[in-house]
Amino acid sequence: MTFALGPHAVAAGHALQAYDTVGSTNAEALGLAREGRGPVWVVARAQTAGRGRRGRAWSTGRGNLAASFGVTLALPPATAATLGFVAGLALEQALRAAAPSLSTPTTRAELKWPNDVIVDGAKLAGILLEADASVPGCISVAVGMGVNVAAAPEGLPYPAASLAARGDAVSAEQLFVALTDAFASWFHIWDEGRGFPALRKAWMARAAGVGRPVRVDAGGRVLSGLFEKIDDEGRLVLRGEDGAFVAVAAGDVHFGTVATVRE
Repeated sequence: MTFALGPHAVAAGHALQAYDTVGSTNAEALGLAREGRGPVWVVARAQTAGRGRRGRAWSTGRGNLAASFGVTLALPPATAATLGFVAGLALEQALRAAAPSLSTPTTRAELKWPNDVIVDGAKLAGILLEADASVPGCISVAVGMGVNVAAAPEGLPYPAASLAARGDAVSAEQLFVALTDAFASWFHIWDEGRGFPALRKAWMARAAGVGRPVRVDAGGRVLSGLFEKIDDEGRLVLRGEDGAFVAVAAGDVHFGTVATVRE
């Protein structure tokens, strides 16, 4: 089976570059976006030099999904960064459509700020945004998405899940079709950031840990409180014991036993 875009992605004018093996889908997508060849999807059966948050190495074995969406936009970096919410909503929608175990009223994928999709407390998918502002007046963005389809990595400091282990007989190629269509729909709603309020509302409806205690490692500074909401800039808002609210722009989030160290 080959990788292909869904009909909504094709109608939206998104292009596709598919590889058997690639170093990093994000690096490829960012390069194509800089060249003006976006919006474009880059997908590979295996990724050998992928990157995670804070420069961590990450590889994707065959059977799992490694895909990136690249685009150049005339937007400020803070607005472009909200594309991570487009990716999260698209992943949740695609998983619900393609994986029977996540289509039941009692079991669903949840979105964990800032960049994870979890199910039953275990990480199923991750998102990584990378940007380049070398094009004058614009920013090129690669939105990388990795899904544990066939297998979950071992030896991680947090629980991880795979679709196969959950009994979902779906391939990376099938999931990719659903993902590209869902992304096209949410990307249209996002509308270069103008539609972020609608995305924020939809994201909060799928969010993990709302109202629960949360600990955030924000670059060495540890913050604790209750997860209150996501604000209009996409920041995590905590309510401390004193009732004061604190907005966090980036960090590793811990809900109970689930610890994000992120690919």
